Amino acid sequence: MTGPSRALPRLIRRRRLLDRAFAVLGAVLIVACLGILAVLVADLVRDALPRLGPEFLSSFPSRRADQAGIKSALVGTVLVMLVTTAVALPLGIAAGIYLEEYARKNWLTAAIEINIANLAGVPSIVWGLMALGLLVYQFHLGRNILTAGLTLGFLVLPIVIVATRESARAIPQGLREGSFACGATRWQTVSRLVLPGSMGGILTGSIIALSRAIGETAPLIMIGGVAFIANTPDSVFDRFTVLPLQIFNWISRPQPEFHRLAAAGILVLLGILLTMNAAAILVRNRYQRRY
Repeated sequence: MTGPSRALPRLIRRRRLLDRAFAVLGAVLIVACLGILAVLVADLVRDALPRLGPEFLSSFPSRRADQAGIKSALVGTVLVMLVTTAVALPLGIAAGIYLEEYARKNWLTAAIEINIANLAGVPSIVWGLMALGLLVYQFHLGRNILTAGLTLGFLVLPIVIVATRESARAIPQGLREGSFACGATRWQTVSRLVLPGSMGGILTGSIIALSRAIGETAPLIMIGGVAFIANTPDSVFDRFTVLPLQIFNWISRPQPEFHRLAAAGILVLLGILLTMNAAAILVRNRYQRRY
């Protein structure tokens, strides 16, 4: 065998060893990260279980730790997320479909796409400052659930647009051309072919975006979200609190009893987030089987 021919097997063996070493290192890091996460969750569950129960979910916040609950924060979170969903999903899906299916490919569309991608990475505190100056001071909407829902809706809107565009782009172009060849209009093609086929990815991205919004605290602090409300809001124009703000209020107190309340609130919020992510996986799998 010549020199290059003898060197080739050694090079292949070296590459295989590097691949195996990288795989082992990746597995070790994954196990280590999951182990640390398991320890943290176990410690959280240990602190939260004595306080977690029906009374905790149905009681209002109180200055006495043994009587405090998260009812007002839970109701406020649900109302804020309903407004966020009503704002972000219709606008985001419509904008994504328009940019992907109707907009002409020119410099203006390219500039819009770049700005949408940049907005998806803007820190949440910037959205809070925008909402404070625009919605509260300029439009005088007040510091209420409506303003909070609009703020979080604007925050996750770029994520929904990007998810919609990527899902619509995954539909093969040949299916569109076949639809046009059969005499269908562009709207008929979009409504009967593109949207049903891409709905799994759209809903998955939307649920993940809403999962991000439900844990945001900084924008809500900027627009006047309060950490202690002893009643449930009656409308979207009332003052509000949400789970992250209530948890922050408890964890900032020195008494250990309030720290256990914060652990219980974190466990409830974590359960909501895991439920939303599981729903995203189920929706994606259902639409993948269907289409």
